[in-house]
Parts: sequence; structure tokens; C-alpha cells
Amino acid sequence: MVAKKYLIHAFAGALLLALGSLPLTQGGGQALAASPSSEKNGEAQFNENCAVCHQADAIGEPGVAPSLTNQEFLGIASDKFLMATIRDGREDTAMAPFAHLGRQNVRDIVDYLRSHAMEQNRAVEVDAQPDAHGDPRLGEQWYNNICSTCHGVAGDGYFAGGTGTAIGLPGFLDKASDGFIRETIKVGRSSTRMLPFQGPTALANLSDQEIDDIIVYLRGLGQSQEED
Repeated sequence: MVAKKYLIHAFAGALLLALGSLPLTQGGGQALAASPSSEKNGEAQFNENCAVCHQADAIGEPGVAPSLTNQEFLGIASDKFLMATIRDGREDTAMAPFAHLGRQNVRDIVDYLRSHAMEQNRAVEVDAQPDAHGDPRLGEQWYNNICSTCHGVAGDGYFAGGTGTAIGLPGFLDKASDGFIRETIKVGRSSTRMLPFQGPTALANLSDQEIDDIIVYLRGLGQSQEED
């Protein structure tokens, strides 16, 4: 009986040790790392379908397509967010849907993008942040004074002639959590024109409440677009 109990504990310990050596997913659970073949296929799929807009190595081009290998972006974007965006595209933008590639090829593209990440993904933590509550009237003022220059007065991004993405359209807002938007405004995106808006190096040192006001205003923009 003692020997049997010892073997059970030994097996459990070995299993925990093995699981502990696996990389963490953005969900905080354990998952096998992407295989080299998956990343290789993902790179081939990306080069064939995505690079024409997002450029080689997915570094993006202002006014055309955003960087998909930016570290701040990869740090807070969930696999679900990435896969849904590739699958569904972004209506009323140049981002077409790629559902025809099939789930595995889309998954492989995400694995390829993840291969550029240098830090652990925080998507679960970020997406679990509380919903924004604020005054959309104040948010509109901040948005028009600070954000509209790049993202367009109506939040329609490149189509408005700006260098920023379409953050006021349902195709983005239906997939992005308030935490995702909040972190992006606070921290910005290094090596892009999206500067931080909180802290000593910020373009404008917005308070947490002012950022939430902007998010609430953006949600209103998305709802009005859906109603139209």
C-alpha cells in the first residue's frame, strides 16, 4: 500500500514537473509551444496573404496597415482577438476576411506572429480589467483634440487620411476589450506613431478617468455605426 501511494505521488510530481516546463498561454494555462512546422507554414501563409499590406516581418506601414509584431501589441492581444480579426477582417476598412484559409492556416499565422514576441502575453489579465465608465461628452472632447488627427474624426482610420487604425468601427470594437483599448492608450506602441498618453514621457498625461471617458465615447461611435 505504501509503495502504491509512493508511486502515485511520484507520478503526480513528474507530471507537474513536465507541465511546469511547458510555456504559458495567454490564458494562464499550459499549452504546447507552436511547432516549427506550424510557424513555417504560418510565415508562408503570411507572406502570401498578409505581407502586401503589413510588410515583411509584419512591421506594418503607417497609413496602410498596422504592425503585428509590435511588442506592446503582442503583449496584450489574445489569440482569439488575432484569429477573429484574420478570419472576419474589418468591415469598412482594407482588412479583408481570410476565413477561406481555414482554421489551421489562420492558427499558424498567429503562431508565426507570436514567434516575434519577446515577453509573456498578458491578454487574460488585460481583458479582465473592468469595463470603462465615464462621460462620453468629455471623451469626445479628448478624442477630437488628441486622437482624431491620426484616427479620423469618426474613428475610421486610414480612410480618413490618417496614420492611425479605425478604432471607431464595430469591426475593431466588437473584438477589443476595454482593457485592451485602455492599455494601448496608456502605453502606446513603440516604434510607431502611437505614443503613450499616460506617464512622464506621454504626449498628454491623461488620467485614468479621462482615458475611460474616451473609451466610452468610442463605444458610442461603434454603436452608432452598427445602427446605420
